[in-house]
Amino acid sequence: MMLHPGILALILGSTISLILLFYASALGLIIMAHWDSTSSSEEQLLLERKTYLISTIVGMILGFHLFSGLLFLYTIDDIHPLFVGAMCGTGTLNANPIGWLALLSKGVIFFAASLWIIVNSLDQTCEDTPLVRYKYAALSVLFLLFGVDLLLQISYFSGLQPQKITSCCGSLFGAGSTNVASELAALAPGKTMWFFYSTAVSYLGTILLCLTYHSWFLRIILLVQSLFLLPLSLASIVSFISLYIYQIPSHHCPFDMIQKNYYFIGYPLYIGLFAGILFGLVPGLSLLLPKAESLEREINKRERRWLIQAFLFFSLFLTISTWPIFSGNFRLFAY
Repeated sequence: MMLHPGILALILGSTISLILLFYASALGLIIMAHWDSTSSSEEQLLLERKTYLISTIVGMILGFHLFSGLLFLYTIDDIHPLFVGAMCGTGTLNANPIGWLALLSKGVIFFAASLWIIVNSLDQTCEDTPLVRYKYAALSVLFLLFGVDLLLQISYFSGLQPQKITSCCGSLFGAGSTNVASELAALAPGKTMWFFYSTAVSYLGTILLCLTYHSWFLRIILLVQSLFLLPLSLASIVSFISLYIYQIPSHHCPFDMIQKNYYFIGYPLYIGLFAGILFGLVPGLSLLLPKAESLEREINKRERRWLIQAFLFFSLFLTISTWPIFSGNFRLFAY
């Protein structure tokens, strides 16, 4: 099992990343202890050069981990035929429940890594580098997250037993089950659909308002909406979006849509959702950064791009989610 190419790539990539991140974190602690942006000493110049080394190393590491979430999804779906009773990635995750924690860690790392990349990019374009200590302190947190992620992956994949009979999406999301997944599947599709689309339209409307008015209050509203819309969107995928994609009234699985049978539509759908929420968070979170003239200038320069990316990515998710409702023959309600 551990010799599967996808598993090897995930474990080896995460191990190498953790080693490199440890080195970058150690350098970061040294820089934090001796950094003085007002100094022009030889030591300061050496520290400044090391910041570029760290940025290059961490950029590659975080780039891999942003990709590894998709690779994890692909791998658990690719190995599902090895388990009796598994029809998709759900069965593979149920074969060892630690897999659900590993999947959750991938989601957390996606947001943490992306935000670090954005903060680092901001800091490097400011002549006084006001975020040096903040971003290198955050590296220690990322190191812990990556360590937990690696341990979860090793524990999950090494604990998979092909001879074990597992349950798949039919039992997990079925009416007879008593778990969070079955409760999401049991949500009334009509009410969930109304609530989801009204919230989604409100989210896009807030983005347009933020593009028009430079208001900190609107950015806070967008931040709150982003935090709320992510779980609501995931619940909506299970409740009704999956039904229209599969054209089956009882198939609520969020993983089958990444298969070839459904033209891998799940990948752009999830990319649109997570990227759309990520860029919706950034303008509000930027309000928490230290007040520095150079930093505020860079944020104002980039904020419009973040908002447009949030609008486009979430619109992609919304389009993919909505298209089957109007284009297919399947109907949950009479129109």
